[in-house]
Order: sequence, then structure tokens, then C-alpha cells
Amino acid sequence: MGFATEFNSVCKFKSEQELYELLEYGRGKMVKSGFRVYPVGQKVIAYTLNNEAIAIVRISASTAEINFQGEEVTGVELELVRKLTEEEARVQTALAYEMFFGENA
Repeated sequence: MGFATEFNSVCKFKSEQELYELLEYGRGKMVKSGFRVYPVGQKVIAYTLNNEAIAIVRISASTAEINFQGEEVTGVELELVRKLTEEEARVQTALAYEMFFGENA
């Protein structure tokens, strides 16, 4: 057991509903498996389920816990700063493939 640090804080959504809530209401939450540390107050790029950059978000809370099923999970609360322009999204997506997702991801 240990904490994995998400220092580059790539906020990649695994659920359409979580992403929709963030974009629609300006606030949202995503749940990640395992204990992770997300630096509260940091602005990061949010990515869709298809690894496409979509927005700048601020991490407003991060809570690691063991849920009722006995799984280690981390809940991350996010605030929408702004959606990316088409050009910003294209550049950030290309950089993310090189840095995080891999060329052929």
C-alpha cells in the first residue's frame, strides 16, 4: 500500500458522466483507483476518454479512502477554469501523447 503522486496531474476522465458534469456545471468529481495524491489548488489539463485535451481545471479537493467494497480509491473534486480553444486542444493533445499516453496510445 502506498500513494502514487500525480505531480503532472493529467486529469483523464474514465466516465462520460463525470466529464459532462464538469463541463455542464463548472464543477465535478472523478474517482480514481488506488491511493493517489493530487495537489489541491493546482491547475491542470483535463482529457476526455479518448485522450483529447478539453479544458483547464483546478483541483479543489482530493480524498483517498477505502470504500465499502474494500477498494482503495481517490476522489478528486475539480473546478472548470475554462474550456480550451481548438488550437490549444490540438497542441496539448499532441504533447500529452508524447509525454504521457505514448505515440501510439
